[in-house]
Amino acid sequence: MPATSSPSTSTSTSPAAPAPLRTGFAIDVPATLLARARAGDRAAFEQLYRWFERPVFTLALRMLGGRHGNGRDEAHEVLQDTMLKVIDRIGEFRGEGAGGQSPFWAWLRKIAINEALMRLRRGRRLEAEVCTGDEADFAEDHGPLPPAAADAALLQRALAALPATTRSVLWLYHAEGHTHEEIATLMHRTPSFSKSQLARGTRRLRGLLDPQQLMEREVANA
Repeated sequence: MPATSSPSTSTSTSPAAPAPLRTGFAIDVPATLLARARAGDRAAFEQLYRWFERPVFTLALRMLGGRHGNGRDEAHEVLQDTMLKVIDRIGEFRGEGAGGQSPFWAWLRKIAINEALMRLRRGRRLEAEVCTGDEADFAEDHGPLPPAAADAALLQRALAALPATTRSVLWLYHAEGHTHEEIATLMHRTPSFSKSQLARGTRRLRGLLDPQQLMEREVANA
């Protein structure tokens, strides 16, 4: 098997994004590799799998949470289903720049998100409770999350404590850089619903990660 080169990660920031793009999906895939994959080259698909295995698994794990069955097993299943669909549909990707076509990594990420959301819908988790609260809580929270958010294990436990819909909105907005309009389209909701879930969910997540910081912010805003 030919040696595997290290993928380069895009550092560009979309002006529509709510924050600098931090997604692990932003990998520049050479056109030659995509051409080989379209031709059915198994080694090319294996290379794409290696490059995107971690971001797809992480996205699925964060969106699915760990309170309903084995979250890691579900995330692995989403990873496998995503990559199988990439193999089946790679001919649909026409390349960047043609008619506003997004980069390959964004195309693959959309497949992964849809696979995670479909799994949540099958388990009727998206129809369960969502974060609710007074309209006074609707104002968006643009403050940084507590330092504890950098700890993957702590972040996973905190996200798992949130309803599935709220958790998905938080991850898609904060980690993947989606706008409320894009989240609304993905989740078949409205931008206002996405905004409300982000505001209330971020507040709850902040409290789960750092209760003292949440208390101090509430006192300052009183």
